[in-house]
Amino acid sequence: MAFNGAWKIDRNENYEKFMEAMGVNVMKRKLGAHDNLKITIQQDGNKFTIKESSHFRNIDIEFTLGVNFDYGLADGTEVTGSWNLEGNKLVGTFTRKDNGKVLTAYREVVGDELVQTYIYEGVEAKRVFKRD
Repeated sequence: MAFNGAWKIDRNENYEKFMEAMGVNVMKRKLGAHDNLKITIQQDGNKFTIKESSHFRNIDIEFTLGVNFDYGLADGTEVTGSWNLEGNKLVGTFTRKDNGKVLTAYREVVGDELVQTYIYEGVEAKRVFKRD
């Protein structure tokens, strides 16, 4: 339940390199690095509802831990996969539909921050959020 609440992007670490590895064009990378993302997370047992709001899109995502679902990334990349809870960390394993490569994502609350870590093709990036 530590994930519950509203979170606003504070800073990125290596995010442009990550987006480059994902094949995002330079214009979208520049915009994505300054998207002013806000996420609201509501956990009810194994079910999560997440609202993402940015300059570029607003989307609601619902998933149940351990159950595969389809998701479209902000750049249009389609993935399928699931989130699982490992200790206090959400671990997502997603497969790109266009090339079959795996994107791994982690969400964990560290102090008063929500840290999202992404790994794709050996490139790791972090997006750090503060409670809003």
